[in-house]
Amino acid sequence: MYQPKAHKRNDKGFIFKFIKQHPFAVFVISDKDLLATHIPILIDGDESHFRLFGHIANHNEMLPFLKDGKKALCIFHGAHTYVSSSIYTKPDISTWDYSAVHVNVKMIIQSDEELTASLERLICVFEKQQEHPLYKEQIPKEIWQEDFSNITGFWMEPIRIQGIHKWHGNFEKEERHHIAQQLSQKNLCPNFSTEEIIKNFYDSQD
Repeated sequence: MYQPKAHKRNDKGFIFKFIKQHPFAVFVISDKDLLATHIPILIDGDESHFRLFGHIANHNEMLPFLKDGKKALCIFHGAHTYVSSSIYTKPDISTWDYSAVHVNVKMIIQSDEELTASLERLICVFEKQQEHPLYKEQIPKEIWQEDFSNITGFWMEPIRIQGIHKWHGNFEKEERHHIAQQLSQKNLCPNFSTEEIIKNFYDSQD
């Protein structure tokens, strides 16, 4: 990942929180070609030491390359938006602000027991946000068994972690707040909620 010094965020607290908040990732492996798929990836552990886990369908073209020790890349995307210099207090360069985390990993294929536990946790994490959550116990056994037999789960041990938080962190605090106000007032945030975009400007390091 390209990490300009002013926007580099490799601290463990930022990385851990970011992955938990943005679990839908791009999972990339290579053989003769680069292959990528979009999957939810959860984090196991704490900010001082963690591993990731996920799964893919067995008919995914990636399956033949999933092996113990295989290296892969997980890309986690956060909020992003175009920022026009027309809203600055004085002329400068327009840019695109964004947050992202890249985690290079080494894979370990899960056992059936580990996959079951991982799926139960995945369901719990996302279902608890629903008005009427539906957990594994409420899924008909025949449906669960059929789907379970058609997926492969894996752990991912991090070997390199990089983060970036590019929200005009190299600008003065007053200018960042001015940009945030302009974006909010003019509704110039088409890609994510205005609230999430604006928060990043106010939270950026001085």
